[in-house]
Formats: sequence, C-alpha cells, structure tokens
Amino acid sequence: MLEMSPFHKDKMMSDLRQVIHDAEEVIKVLAEQTGQEAEKLRGRMESRLSEARNELGKLQDQAAQHVRQAYHSTDEFVHHHPWATAGAAAGLGVVLGMLMARR
Repeated sequence: MLEMSPFHKDKMMSDLRQVIHDAEEVIKVLAEQTGQEAEKLRGRMESRLSEARNELGKLQDQAAQHVRQAYHSTDEFVHHHPWATAGAAAGLGVVLGMLMARR
C-alpha cells in the first residue's frame, strides 16, 4: 500500500465515511423498491458497503499503529537523551516566550 501523509489519510477516511453514509441512504431508499433488479442492486450496494467499512477499519488500525510507533520512538528518545530533550524544550520555551512578549 502507498504511504500517505496524515492529511491525505484523514481526507480519505472522511470521504470514505461520507460514501458509507450515502450508500446507507441509498439502501434505505432501495428497501422501499420492489423487483428483482432492485434486489440485485441492493445486494451489490450492501456488499460494497461492507468492503468500504472493512477498508476504513484497516486505515484506522494503520493510523493507530503509526501513532503508537511515534509514541514509542519519542518515549525511547526522551529516555536515552534526557538532557538534550530538556535543552530543546527550554529553547522552544524561550523562543515562544519571546514571540508572545512581542504582542
């Protein structure tokens, strides 16, 4: 699978949620229709909706896994380099303090 930026993953998940919502609405409308063609279409829509839900679940699991990996990497870095981390945090605090003092 291609690696996507977090923005693109969020956009794709949002779009997929919208497609699922729209498909559910179509299925509700089709439920009122009768006939063999409507039944076939309803079956295909339900099948594709199930596939879309599974794909969304996979994307969410993958995103959660990336967050856990980032957390563990950060935690490990902080434990191995506490002084560098403290220095970087102090430096960032000074820069933010100077920027806020200008206002």
